[in-house]
Amino acid sequence: MQRTAPEGHGPVRYGPPAPEPGLPVLPELYAVLAAAAGRAAPEPVGGGRAIREAACRYWERRGLPTAPEDVAAAPGAPALLLALLAAAGGDVLLPRPCPAWWTPQVRLLGRRAYHVPTPAECGGVPDPWALLETVRRVRAEGGDPRLLLLSPADDPTGTVAPPELLLEACEAAAAEGLFVVADETWRDTLHRPHETLLLSPAEMLPEQVAVLADLAGALLPAGWPAGIARFPGTPRGTWLRARTLDVLTATGAVPAGPVAAAAAYALDEPAAVAARGRAAADLYGAVAAAAHHVLLGAGALARPPEAGPYLYADLTPLRAGLARQGVGDAMELEDWLGSRLGAPAPGGQRFADDLGELRFRLATGPLLGGTEEERLAALSARDPLVLPHVRQALDALAEVLAGLAGPGGPT
Repeated sequence: MQRTAPEGHGPVRYGPPAPEPGLPVLPELYAVLAAAAGRAAPEPVGGGRAIREAACRYWERRGLPTAPEDVAAAPGAPALLLALLAAAGGDVLLPRPCPAWWTPQVRLLGRRAYHVPTPAECGGVPDPWALLETVRRVRAEGGDPRLLLLSPADDPTGTVAPPELLLEACEAAAAEGLFVVADETWRDTLHRPHETLLLSPAEMLPEQVAVLADLAGALLPAGWPAGIARFPGTPRGTWLRARTLDVLTATGAVPAGPVAAAAAYALDEPAAVAARGRAAADLYGAVAAAAHHVLLGAGALARPPEAGPYLYADLTPLRAGLARQGVGDAMELEDWLGSRLGAPAPGGQRFADDLGELRFRLATGPLLGGTEEERLAALSARDPLVLPHVRQALDALAEVLAGLAGPGGPT
């Protein structure tokens, strides 16, 4: 976890990067939260009836019939995942790269995390053959792989796994007896929902998949922690949910009453919430596509973003130019970009990528403006790219990368 002493650097940083500005609070959600602010009694462990029934209706609309006794709620998906990992036991397989908070949780519990490469066209779902190879190797070495974590609409890459790849990965997991946990936080933020098909692993392996969703940032404001989990309605699913609730009890991970009320309201997707969700996805798509164009123009590599507020860039083609700036790995790239952009630019090492690779995650949030008024203007604009502050942020990104390719390089 640390660089070697002769290199003269400090510890390699893992875990989530600095928080990013979220979109302004929807007035209707603010009203629901305020109306519930007088609640004195805490929510039950796993969430009260209202939020669990609202979660059932949410999944029902997405083709996943669910019973309230198969749902758990907590103050954020990280609390749920930590409890689920502790309950399930065993070693964990993850895609590479993967969300920044996954690997630290596995290691916090003293478990081993095995990262499997993802295909070139997407992130979030490992290559099925590499998955089989990894499982068999780990078992041959005395390991105990039990869980596979997936991210069909992926953080950090902003891509969506093709259905055929997802099916092959699920079949590989089933063949090896792995239980699958699917993080579907960004499933409703497809940039082109009529062109991109997103399926849930729970549709493919209904008896072997738990689904997680972090509502903060997707349905709720980024600072309102709430997450939901859907367990299979099987004896194994019932046992795993009960063990997960035991861990949530031990850690005191109970959703706050007012936030749970707002979450239940948002999960029912009334008109205002649905309209905000579509507007946010459109905004992410427009700004992410523009940033992707800037990155490619500077000579970087990046997968076209398809969902959520992020995209993942590889500056390996600019290695010589970055070396002239004293940048030789992802951690130095993070510091160099962050200081020049004035916003977080977390390096690939946070997402379990190789430290020596020059990769980073770019968020659209800081490109939308530095004030709530600017972000609201971007959200309501017919074309956010014509707004001066958005254009200025994209130009600043281009200016930082300019010249790294050297004379005659991409422009």
